[in-house]
Amino acid sequence: MKTKGALLYEPNTDWKVEEIEIGDPVAGEVQVRLAATGLCHSDEHVRTGANTVPVYPVLGGHEGAGVVTRVGPGVVGLQEGDHVVLGFIPACGVCRPCSKGMQNLCDQGANLLTGKAIADDTFRITASGNPVSPMCLLGTFSPYVCVDQSSVIKIEKDVDLATAALLGCGVSTGWGSTASIGGTKAGDVVVVVGVGGVGINAVQGAAAGGARMVVAVDPVAYKREWAMEFGATHTFSSMSEALEPLRDLTWGTMADTVALTVGELEGDMIQPALDLTAKGGQVVVTAIADMQQIDAKVGLFELALLQKRIQGAIFGGISPRTQIPRLLDEYRAGRLKLDELVTRTYTLEEINQGYQDMRDGKNLRGVVRYTEADW
Repeated sequence: MKTKGALLYEPNTDWKVEEIEIGDPVAGEVQVRLAATGLCHSDEHVRTGANTVPVYPVLGGHEGAGVVTRVGPGVVGLQEGDHVVLGFIPACGVCRPCSKGMQNLCDQGANLLTGKAIADDTFRITASGNPVSPMCLLGTFSPYVCVDQSSVIKIEKDVDLATAALLGCGVSTGWGSTASIGGTKAGDVVVVVGVGGVGINAVQGAAAGGARMVVAVDPVAYKREWAMEFGATHTFSSMSEALEPLRDLTWGTMADTVALTVGELEGDMIQPALDLTAKGGQVVVTAIADMQQIDAKVGLFELALLQKRIQGAIFGGISPRTQIPRLLDEYRAGRLKLDELVTRTYTLEEINQGYQDMRDGKNLRGVVRYTEADW
């Protein structure tokens, strides 16, 4: 089918909304008409060249929800009319990580940036006859997608799809960074560094886990104010500013978990995060760095003698097929704020303005809403 999509032809250029052609579902695939897509920072990394893909142009977007409109042969558990959230990492359910309960590390994720479909290893999207790489094999900067069933999580129909779209990346990743892989327990002290679309949900996850202190660190005053609405107990503009007050607040013990959820990770952020961390505590590294970034400053003496940990995290360390429905239950119960996350909605044609607003620190989460005019 022919539709439109926001394409990136090379790094450091704008997204261009153009006509694209999406292949029909083959075995194991479904077509989904999207209601909305979130504007996530990971797509900005591709735009800046911090993360690159083998084949350009790129059809951006990896956070979306919609309605199944077509089902390919052999698809199990999905049918036309189902409401679904797209997971930015597929979960096949049978590979070794999936079998061990680590769906967020599914082996099919190895092909996420190749642009080639899981089903048949071909480019399923073209523009002017040329292959297009959909971001995370989704490409939600288009009102229609054709994706593998392993990337699709069925949900109930009582939740607005534009709200549910946020669960496909930012909410699940942030919440899991503190509540799941972070393991927040009642009475813990948690520091969240970077309170954007991911970090604000790390604040929510820590508060839901029973943390007695949730410290939000961000240079943008507006985001610090919002963090207090989402469960933070204290805020600071930088890790250095937070250091001595945190020492006083905790009687010198510091934080059980420090979650790094900044827009782009730099190697010199690790040690200041460790300085905020208690003996036996952990730094959860959720933020994405430049693919070429391999240097980090770490006090090795302190790391060993104080038994601190540096823990990587993708998708919040959660299994999306269980976590996304669970988070919807938290939303229904009033313990997870989703609607409040959306600062502004855009049309697809306004996508460059949406990312400029993100860079300017104006949004917690910008969302592109699709309408009948797009479909």
